[in-house]
Amino acid sequence: MVRSERLLLYTPLIALDVLAPAAAGSDAEAQRWLGSPNDEIVEDEGTRDVLLSLRADDDLSGFETRDRLVMMRKLEKHSGGFVRLTAVHMADGRYAGATNVSLESGEIGGWLAPGYRGQGLGAELLGAAVELGHRHLGLKVVRAGAEPTNDASRRALASAGFTPASGPPRFALGDGREVDACWYQHAREATSHCRGRTARPPLE
Repeated sequence: MVRSERLLLYTPLIALDVLAPAAAGSDAEAQRWLGSPNDEIVEDEGTRDVLLSLRADDDLSGFETRDRLVMMRKLEKHSGGFVRLTAVHMADGRYAGATNVSLESGEIGGWLAPGYRGQGLGAELLGAAVELGHRHLGLKVVRAGAEPTNDASRRALASAGFTPASGPPRFALGDGREVDACWYQHAREATSHCRGRTARPPLE
């Protein structure tokens, strides 16, 4: 679990902790930059709206039994080569996005729901990924790539303390597109490693 000024980030433990953040980055504006594969996108706009209207601690009893069981399904413990944190906005308790760190490359990524963009939360989200990498995963260097024209992402990286770094000039996205890339890194000598948590954190 990591806290910033306005965000609470924690390891997803039920399916809703993954579904709602997926909805947060499934709109056309986000996918212009993310390029996620189809199986990681919530395509139906109505479903996205429902998921993003939920608070992380909402009572789901009003949903159909089938849908409730899907959302409340406990996740198997697996890494898939990366660690992901679900982001919740502490002021309203709603899902705000997600961030992740690759265990192999130390590369981070992240996104915010439409209602939380343009408020400086990108720097907090990426700052949480930095803390996840350095303080929880023991990584001395975490890296991030951005398209040169993605000014919002590049500003957020700079605000989170990233500095320019070398890297490949082109990058393949999950949907098969290849884009121009510029690279950044955040280095810290003093690192630590901790075990994951086993329960969802309280929002208050």
